[in-house]
Parts: sequence; structure tokens; C-alpha cells
Amino acid sequence: MPQPDNTNIIFHLAADFINHTHRHIFLTGKAGTGKTTFLKYIKEQTRKNTVVVAPTGVAAINAGGVTMHSFFQLPFGPFIPGTKRGFGMDEISSTDKHSLFRNIRFTNDKKVLLQEMELLIIDEVSMVRCDMLDAIDVILRHFRNKPLLPFGGVQVLFIGDLYQLPPVVPDAEWRMLSEYYNSSFFFAAKVIEQAPPLYIELKKIYRQNEQEFIDVLNRVRNNEVLHEDLQMLNEHYQPNFKGEDEEYIVLTTHNRKADEINARRLADMPGKVYRFEGKIEGDFSDKALPTELLLQLKIGAQVMFLKNDLAQPRRYYNGKIAIVKEIDDDEIVLVLSGSHEELKLGKETWRNIRYSYNQEENSIDEEEIGSFTQFPIRLAWAITIHKSQGLTFERAIIDAGYAFAPGQVYVALSRCTSLEGLVLHSRIGYGSIKTDRQVIEFAEKENEANELVVLLEMEKKKFQATSLLQLFDWYRMQATIRSHAVWIQDKKVPDFDAAIQLSRSMSAKVEQQQEVANKFVVQLHQLLDTAVQTGEMEQLQARVTKAIGYFTQSIYEELIRPIQAHIEDVKKAKSKKYLLQLMALEADFWNKLRHVWEVTYADLVFTTGLKDYTKLREGEAAAATVAAPKAAKAKVEKGSSRRGSLELFLKGKTIPEIAIARQLAVGTIESHLAQCVEAGEMEMDRFVSERTMRLILKHIGELGATAAGPIKERVGDAASFAEIRVVQWYLKKKQEEKIMND
Repeated sequence: MPQPDNTNIIFHLAADFINHTHRHIFLTGKAGTGKTTFLKYIKEQTRKNTVVVAPTGVAAINAGGVTMHSFFQLPFGPFIPGTKRGFGMDEISSTDKHSLFRNIRFTNDKKVLLQEMELLIIDEVSMVRCDMLDAIDVILRHFRNKPLLPFGGVQVLFIGDLYQLPPVVPDAEWRMLSEYYNSSFFFAAKVIEQAPPLYIELKKIYRQNEQEFIDVLNRVRNNEVLHEDLQMLNEHYQPNFKGEDEEYIVLTTHNRKADEINARRLADMPGKVYRFEGKIEGDFSDKALPTELLLQLKIGAQVMFLKNDLAQPRRYYNGKIAIVKEIDDDEIVLVLSGSHEELKLGKETWRNIRYSYNQEENSIDEEEIGSFTQFPIRLAWAITIHKSQGLTFERAIIDAGYAFAPGQVYVALSRCTSLEGLVLHSRIGYGSIKTDRQVIEFAEKENEANELVVLLEMEKKKFQATSLLQLFDWYRMQATIRSHAVWIQDKKVPDFDAAIQLSRSMSAKVEQQQEVANKFVVQLHQLLDTAVQTGEMEQLQARVTKAIGYFTQSIYEELIRPIQAHIEDVKKAKSKKYLLQLMALEADFWNKLRHVWEVTYADLVFTTGLKDYTKLREGEAAAATVAAPKAAKAKVEKGSSRRGSLELFLKGKTIPEIAIARQLAVGTIESHLAQCVEAGEMEMDRFVSERTMRLILKHIGELGATAAGPIKERVGDAASFAEIRVVQWYLKKKQEEKIMND
């Protein structure tokens, strides 16, 4: 992805709040200030377990996430905070806190994902209704077992521009919701009243360069338009202008009118119609298609790009106009508007993803469940104002009549890069400039840059302290053992008495560890307060070091060793499902031990002189992995080390075969082997073929990208993320060697 502007202070302050604090953030900005760039930057750079959602299918695909409704299984009718009033009197179906969970069917894996999620990004939040945000809050509090914390303790990044298009709420639903909310916007949600986000606005405009036009747009946006502004805009009123000989796009209010214009202009052109049918693979909703499934073009047709160019310097962007010059089966030659540069365009692929929690890596992974492949363009003589949100045009005809919804004037005008390229088919009057009063009031909560700098340092300390305190919470361990005890009761396991005895013993040990942890947390609060107030860290360091020593030994000796001994007995009985269940439980214990061992606070080191039990895991886990059963679809083996994968790979097993044998994802096995290459345990050419390496190097040379994502978009299935990262590591290593030799 393009690197962010290092001079954009607000951008980097906002990123620091996301990466180093727990604060909820509302990131906004005028059109063209880089909100989409910020989202992509956070996705690439943050170390937090992150999920991205958006209110519509198209917005979710463009953001690289999933829809809010599918991820949280939200109700399709209105959600009532609290308890519904009356019974059976609603003219439409609604849901309240008590009935919300009747239709939610989360799997155990999904529940774990929700518990491990640290950052939720909601894109296009201007279209998110207040009641849906409250429903998300209720769901997260419930499934994370943190009923008193907004969003169950998950940090939320809201991205959007409230001055653009508002949420859609049918009149009948609003009559019901208006009894509970004073606005349909997300900021009216009850959870926002309890935990208001920091209001951060990106200021630097990258779309327009004319200061006079920028000033007019700001006043239109803020409902402060002057008489002189309207005069200036209406100088561009040309009701009969068609723009057919120039590369103009018509912005209109209705889909039907935009479709009619595009169909008529295509039909009026001479020549053959070329039809390109997009390819849907797997699960990809036709309502989320970013362009037509059946794309019809002619030589000379005006089209618009639907993606940004990944190459540097960027030749085109989302919304850039071009003219079709040549067409064949797999490639289209376009002439770019403005520069008249010719460009060969191939097909692109959009991914539909599903999130899953990778316990071994302690990360939330994206699994592709479907894709849509098509040329990233659409006919562009006309488009609706709604669909133009986020796009940029050099020449535009605004044909909206007097049917302006709140925000539509600003959205339409701000698509243009300059006044010179603007044509109005209807005059703009004061009555057309509509900005919701509550949006303006909410905007007054914006935090200035100097306030953010001071607040950031305070919040960083809180974040570090909270992370340290959360380490000594054994709730997840307790829940895991309770689930294990229930699992045993429903299954036939060898030596049932031994299984029950082990389960009860582990439960007792975890309860005992939690009691010790609770007492230590009381001390830890006092130690942290002293450290913050006085700067004295020695006592904090000594006490935390002692606690880590106690808990690492307890977890290993009292939980891991007994379960390992039981696993050896179960292997002899050849009970596949029970063995996998025990191995998953063991992996949970190893992860908790690793988290305890790796704890940090400020610049303190807590593990000096302590025995590192985590080092014992590699040899033991690898041995357990090789002996693991190859079947049993019900459970996935967790926590295996990379050496187990390497051993099978060097014996001639393919990556898919290893994945099946170890009950792990193919991507996890690839990641293991990549780590082995970087650790010097295997030669790179054993993992990456010469042909694949040349392909990756070619795109690295073109993109100059340091992140794997843009390269993966280019190469598609021809190379995995792991192969890309290994080649990037190889290049970095060569550069370092060159510097050393020079």
C-alpha cells in the first residue's frame, strides 16, 4: 500500500492511539483526506487482533472486511435498548436485549474469536444506525463475559464522514426507535453516551488543490454557506450541457436514471458489444459485487476504475475516468483521462473473507471463502451520488434536481477535483444545503492536535497497566477446563475415572492459581499507582518478576506435565477424538504460559534469572504432533511447533498432506516452513521455487512495497503470503550483508 504522508501529524497521532491505547476513536475527515488510507495502514501495521466490518456488502468488500450483520448475526428489524414496551403491539418486528440471543448461533470457534478480538474497525460508520451499534455492544459484553465494559472491552475504531450520506431508517422503524433515540446516527447509541470516542479529524486534503474551492466545500459541509458561495457555484449552471464530447460523468440521485444513461450511451455508439462475464467462486453475494457480473463494453466507451493502482507512481485511482481503446479476451487497453496515457488492464479479484482465531499464533486470520474476478471498471457516463461516495472525478455533471437528501450536495460537489470541471444541471439554493444539526453539535467535540499529544502519553500508561493487569486473569483458563469437563461427560473416553480425576485436579489447580492471582492483582494496582506517581519502578519490577516465576512454574508443573502424562496413556488406547481434545487443552495451557512469560510494562524486563519453561515446548510439542492421529474432523490440533511441520516436509510430504496430518490450516504450515527458512533450518529454494521467486521479485520491484498485502493482490494464487514474506526476508538479508561488506 502507499506509505502514509509523514508530515500528516494527525494521521500518525490517530495511529498511535490505536496501537498504544485502549481508547475508542472516531476518525473522520472531509472528502479526500485519506480515511481509506488510514484504514489500510492500521490493518497492515497493528499488532492487535483486528476485525473489520462495514454496514453494506460493497463497503465491506472494499474495506477488506465483512458485513456487520453477518459477523454479529444482527437482527434485520430495529433493536430496542432495554426491554420492549407492551406486547404484540408493534407494527413491525423488533428485538430487545432479551430476544436478541434467540437467533444467534455462534460456534465455539466464533465465541473464542470474539473473546480474543482486541480491535474492531467499523468503516462507513456514517451509514450505521444507532440501534445496530447498541446491538453489537450487547453481543460483545455477553460473549466476552464483561457486562460492565462498553463493547465488552474491545477497542473500536469508527471511520466515516457524518457530513456525507446518513443512515437509512424506514419511517415505521423510526417511529419505534424515536422513543429511545434522539437521532439515527451512530453517536446517538447508548454505548456511545457511556464511552464517547475521541473525535479525530484528518485535515490535509489530497483531492482538491484549489483553496477557494476547498473553502466553499467546507462552508457547504458545515451549513455555513455564504451568498457569494452560491453565486460562485451557480456560475457553473448549464442545464442543457451534455458533455458527450468530453470525459464527464453524470452524478444523479437514482439508480434507474444512472443505468438508463449508461445503457443509452452504450447503445448509441457504433461497433461491436463485447461481453465479459465475471467469475464468482465460493461464497460471494451478488449484492456485494463491486462491478457488473456481466460487463458490456464497446471500443470508445467511457469507463471508471473501481480500484486504486498498486504500482508507484500511481497511474489511476478509484473513480478515474478512461476511454476503451482496444479489447481482446483477457486484456483491455484504456486511454487515461487527462494524461492520455495508454494502459493495459487485466482482471482483478475481490475477496470475500471469514475471520478465524489462530490459537497457535494468537492472531485473528482472514480465510478466503469466496472471490469475484472481473475487470475493475464500470461504464461511467453516469453514477448515483450514493455510489460516488469515496470516488474522485476531474469532470462531473451534477444532475440532482431538487431531490437532495441531507449531505447529498456536499457528497456530489466534493467528488470534483476543481471548480473548472464542475457542471450543474440544477441550481443550488440555501434549501439544498442540509446538514443535520446534531452532526454539527457532535463535531464540536473534536480534539485538537495539542490536546491529543498530551492525552496520548496518559493513555499509553493506562494501556500498559491494563495489559499487565489482564495477564493475571484466569477466566479463560477456567472456562476452557469447564468446557473440557462437559465434553468428557458426553463422550466415550478410555479410563473414564482417570479422565474425570484429571479434569477435577486441573480445575482445582486453576482455581488455586486464580486465587493467588487475585491477591497479587490487588498489590499490583498499588505498585502501578506508585510507579506512575513517583516514577519508582524497582519494587514493581521485583514483584512482577516473582509473580511470573511462580505462575510459569505452576502452569507447567501443575497443568502441562499432568496432561502430557495423560496424553501418553491415551495414545496407547488409540482414542483419536479424546486425544485431539487433550492436545487442544494442552495448547491453551502453553499459550497462557507464553503470555505470562512475555509480559511487558514500559521498558522493564521481568524474566531475568527465571527458568524459561516455554523452551521446553518445542521438542515436546513436536513429538506429540508427529504421533497425532490423521483423522478426526471434529477438532483441530493446536499449538504444534514449526519443527513438526519441517520434519514431515523434509520426509517428502506435501504442504496439504502435512496440513491434513496435523489438523492445521495450509497457511499455518506455510508459516511454519517460512520460519524454518528464516531460522536457517532449511534452504530457501526448498520452499520457494525459482519461478515463484522471480514473480515475487518482479512485483516487489514494481511496487516498492514493504507489506505483503499489495504483492499478494498482484500475484493471486501464484504465490502464498508465506512465500512472499520469505522472499522479502531474503532481500532484506542481502541488503544487510551488502551494507556490512561495504
